[in-house]
Amino acid sequence: MTSGRQGLFALSGNDSKYNRERLMQRTILAAALAAVTAASLTTPAYAETWRMATKMPVDSPEGQLFQHFAERVDDYTDGDLTIQIFPNEQLGKEDAVLEQMQSGVVNIYAESFAFMKRWEPQLAWVVAPFAFDDQAHWSRFMNSDLVDGWFANAAEQSGIVPLGDPSAIVRGPYRVLVSNTPVDSIDDVAGLKMRLPPNQLLMKAWDNLGAQVMTLPWTEVYQSISKDIVQAVTSPISMVEAMRFNEVAPHIARTNEYYQSIGFMTNQAALEALDDDTREGLMRAYRETGEESQTAMAEVADASLERMQQDGVSYTELDTQPFIERTRELYERLDAEGDLPAGFLQSVQDTRDVTE
Repeated sequence: MTSGRQGLFALSGNDSKYNRERLMQRTILAAALAAVTAASLTTPAYAETWRMATKMPVDSPEGQLFQHFAERVDDYTDGDLTIQIFPNEQLGKEDAVLEQMQSGVVNIYAESFAFMKRWEPQLAWVVAPFAFDDQAHWSRFMNSDLVDGWFANAAEQSGIVPLGDPSAIVRGPYRVLVSNTPVDSIDDVAGLKMRLPPNQLLMKAWDNLGAQVMTLPWTEVYQSISKDIVQAVTSPISMVEAMRFNEVAPHIARTNEYYQSIGFMTNQAALEALDDDTREGLMRAYRETGEESQTAMAEVADASLERMQQDGVSYTELDTQPFIERTRELYERLDAEGDLPAGFLQSVQDTRDVTE
């Protein structure tokens, strides 16, 4: 007969891995709850500490922005609100952090708003490829009634809302196509073997543009290009040098495929519980950090691109209008088939600059 102790350890490899992961998540949550308790015992009654979770290391460009945000909050609220940053996924992966946000253990998660599609699937369309003429157009769309409604639907289920303008904190700051063969126009995309993430929207868009789409993990891209398994990958310009893609794919073409922001996803109850002055200080810090991100991310991208060009990389800025027009035809077909969010194309049109 198997003893109780033997039975306990006679788990399958998958069960053992699952239990370890669950134990790790519980340990992380317990540590965060302990921090909450400790803060409540050591912080004056009028002050409050918010925990902010991020994926980025503190010395990265985004990590520096987050630190500046925390410093501004402390300054503009006279210390009544403190932002405690947990970088490098210290509080867990996306699922664990979003659960902690719902319970109020974490107050801000700085990452893509696309993670909120678990509560509102339409939010996947905030990064619709080649739907927008420029970043200003996308920003107007992100602040439209349509997207406001998507965020409201997500908030009803999750209790999580954007902190301010959802397009304010710039990420990227723009997207490029990195390839081992020159891509100078939409014609060069035809037959191009491209790596994409397992995102149906992106895959449909690039297939419609003529590319041969393959899905591969991000960490396998370098090796796959070096072996010509794929010829190209799309990426934020800020990630190309860090991933060393330029070593195996020395041609960079700016596509502005879609625009990205770092979403400051926020616990709604905690935000509404702040007094008016503290909330205004928090929002002022957010607005100014957004303004800083515009210049800071551009400077980082320019410096990186200059280094890569000095090492022999070619760089071109594509005429994206043919990409936009062909993808618009795809969206119109999807709309006719009922596969687009209701009102999406109309909102894209309504948020175009009428002076253009």
